[in-house]
Amino acid sequence: MEVDDSVKDEYAVAEAEVLAVVNRETQAWNSQDVELLLSVFHPHMCWAWPPDNDAHDPEKWVFALGHFDTERWGKWWQSRFDDYEVVHNQRNVVRILMSEQLDAALAIVDIDTRWKHRQTGEMMLWQGRTGKMYSKNDGEWKMINQTGVLTY
Repeated sequence: MEVDDSVKDEYAVAEAEVLAVVNRETQAWNSQDVELLLSVFHPHMCWAWPPDNDAHDPEKWVFALGHFDTERWGKWWQSRFDDYEVVHNQRNVVRILMSEQLDAALAIVDIDTRWKHRQTGEMMLWQGRTGKMYSKNDGEWKMINQTGVLTY
């Protein structure tokens, strides 16, 4: 079955909108801009983290932040940005998968982010693949969930 050009155009527009959110998040990390970072998240965002890049079993994951709360999450991320500087942040969007209804998306992103503690010089590494899930509400794409950084 051939797909109508208008459907292809709608898909391309939605995909570009999701990519813009992925890029805005990358810009937020690079500039360590808490407000910009918070603008990416859906009001119902929940974000469980694996304890390491090889923890593929979600039974081992933890919640550092709970349900999205602008004030709480903002303070948490600001404290991280105060303690660590981003010294390297490479991101590669592998694929963006759209729902048939063009109201949900999954961006598969490989990341290599290196943080340096401002006082101790200790390095922290986020390296692996993430699955960033987005929902479109009231015409705006927001991240509603993300699988942690895992090595595949």
